[in-house]
Amino acid sequence: MTPDLILNAYRVHDFVTDLLKLSHGTFMLKGPWFTNMDMLLTSDPANVHHILSKNFPNYPKGPEFRKIFDILGDGIFNADHDLWEIHRKTSMSLLKHPDFNSHLEENIKNKIEKGLLPLLEIVSNNQQETDMQEIFQRFTFDTICLLLLNYDPETLSLHLPYNACEKAFTEAEEAILWRHLLPENVWKLQHRFNIGKEKKLIEASKAFDEFIYKCLSREENELTDVERVEKEVGLLKYLITSFQGQTRTSTNTRTFLKDTILNLMIAGRDTTSTGLSWFFYLLAQNPITESKIREEIEKQVGGSKWKYPSEKELDGLVYLHGGLCEALRLYPPVALEHKAPSKADVLPSGHAVNEHTFHAGPRTCLGKEMGLIQMKTVASAIIFHYRVELVKGHEICRPADSIILQMKYGLKSTELFGNPPSADPLKLMRIQLQLCGMLVF
Repeated sequence: MTPDLILNAYRVHDFVTDLLKLSHGTFMLKGPWFTNMDMLLTSDPANVHHILSKNFPNYPKGPEFRKIFDILGDGIFNADHDLWEIHRKTSMSLLKHPDFNSHLEENIKNKIEKGLLPLLEIVSNNQQETDMQEIFQRFTFDTICLLLLNYDPETLSLHLPYNACEKAFTEAEEAILWRHLLPENVWKLQHRFNIGKEKKLIEASKAFDEFIYKCLSREENELTDVERVEKEVGLLKYLITSFQGQTRTSTNTRTFLKDTILNLMIAGRDTTSTGLSWFFYLLAQNPITESKIREEIEKQVGGSKWKYPSEKELDGLVYLHGGLCEALRLYPPVALEHKAPSKADVLPSGHAVNEHTFHAGPRTCLGKEMGLIQMKTVASAIIFHYRVELVKGHEICRPADSIILQMKYGLKSTELFGNPPSADPLKLMRIQLQLCGMLVF
């Protein structure tokens, strides 16, 4: 790691962006000669197209990526070549499952109506400060667990209960970023002695294993025959049967399946919640845009009461779609993508790369449409009912020191009363008493 990078470790994403701007989109980051940490980084569109499309076979993830992201095991994010094809085909089949969309819609609808809106109603009526990023993370964690594991951990409830697995994602992603900044022998030494960020990564790995294996055991006990799998929505059952016999570098099929699910959970929780957080951050600073989006939502989803939008109504939210895409452009949830060329190559910018040189750039997401549906639905529900304003002094948000472009200190905001989901004072009192821990009949 270079001295400049050490000094700017607290703002590494901004630092790399500044360097890319100064170097016209591509630069070589030189590390100390004994660390083997030289990296060529690029955001040049021509280079990105060359790496991810035109000469795609020459740019796998590579062994260094797998070493840094070892917690992901044999999941799709670590996969190359034939293993990547297996994951891609299975994931596409899952997304095209005849019951997938209805199952997704049901989960999002229930979580909005029974989790998100009741919580925001209490926050709004009491004029409390809240961390919207945490709320989005809990929302997406619950929905991805319901979708993949057929289990609702109910982290998005009035008490905001602690869940070790849900918190482990943030801890793991921060630790993995530091593996990029420290020499390999340093972070491996930390891992061996269970200290520093590596201690958090070890604890996160244990939390993932405990949570996912418990859900797998429950489903495996219920899995009796193929007819039942096809009859039920059971996406976890579908994954269990799809990867039956697969082991790869894992010791057994269950480990391989756990790795697969963990990768999909990361994709489902962190990218969507991060995208929503930055969208509302930008929206709070652009009231005219917010007003136009609200008018569009009222027109499409319309009436005096918000209802879950149909696919056609979501397609009609053009202004909202544009706002979300702009937020994703300015603050891409996964800002870095590693590649290690299998053969020497010359990029369109003229930069020569040798074998195993790292690169950075975007990568297409298989669940992009699913993520946009979830983001549009959640955003429309919140904007219809509330205006989200940032807490004074919190107008400037800094990216976290993480491989995911989360907000370092969260999105502290206040929901101003607009069109409350419930104007029934008895219902509101019931919710408030539940929040205080009192049982109400």
